[in-house]
Amino acid sequence: MTWLVHVPVLLPVLLLPVALWPLARIATRDGRPERAARALAAGAVVTAGSGLVCLLLVAATLADDVPAIERYAHVSAAAGGQPLPEPIPDPLAVGAAGLLLWIGWRAASERHRRRAVARSLHAAGPADGDLLVADWDSPRAVAVPPVPGRRGHVLVTSGLLRLLDARERRAVLAHERAHLRHRHDRTTAAAGLATAINPLLRPVAAAVDLLVERSADEDAARTVADRRLVAHTIAKVALAAHGPEAALGIGGSSTVCRVEALVRPTSGRLRQGGFTVSGSACVSALSLLVAAAAVAEFAALLQAWLPTG
Repeated sequence: MTWLVHVPVLLPVLLLPVALWPLARIATRDGRPERAARALAAGAVVTAGSGLVCLLLVAATLADDVPAIERYAHVSAAAGGQPLPEPIPDPLAVGAAGLLLWIGWRAASERHRRRAVARSLHAAGPADGDLLVADWDSPRAVAVPPVPGRRGHVLVTSGLLRLLDARERRAVLAHERAHLRHRHDRTTAAAGLATAINPLLRPVAAAVDLLVERSADEDAARTVADRRLVAHTIAKVALAAHGPEAALGIGGSSTVCRVEALVRPTSGRLRQGGFTVSGSACVSALSLLVAAAAVAEFAALLQAWLPTG
């Protein structure tokens, strides 16, 4: 394998994930958050998967140390055949193999964590229809995704019910039910898995998390027909749950972004869903192209190194 080994390692693993960062920044202000969230999550998955394929190919070049293949190489050289192409250095291949083990551990841990959280939340309180009420003082609400044998629920705490009035409760329930309806758990899980594979995608996963919240905010605003009520409810819950400093987050918290998106005039909200989708599609296409080139180069290497008869 020639330069097409080293370039794929650098491109999908190091460079292409970074290309999604500006798209993630722009998408968080998008007026169509649902579409932007799905596009970013898909781009992250494709980019992470392409990088994973390239790492697998690099690690697979360790096969040139298999005794049978080494013997074939020596016989071929002694017979005056064409010199065999030299695979990449073993230290790089060993490093790729170590990265694959680390990635496997991270991906399994991420999957286990999400399932464990969902199961524990399902057991947090009695169910009434699609509503679970947990006897906790902290004001919280969360959409609990389906697990085997249990459908999705909205979990609210007794502290939240005491904090909010009837209209505010309706806004919160509309928000959480939007998460369940759009299966936002799948979107965020896809971005989380991509980040487990490649930590450079962490800013993209954070943008996806914010976008699904904004998407649910927009659904809630349409349900209650009052954007400022939803914005007020978000701020009220954040203040009660985390305190003024954490909720107002001068460093730029997601709560502030969500409130600003709701109170910003309609004409001031960006409509760049098409840009986010097309940008993510371009990065994904480039990732797949580089991975395909690496696979073709690896196939040529196998054809040269393996006995044909």
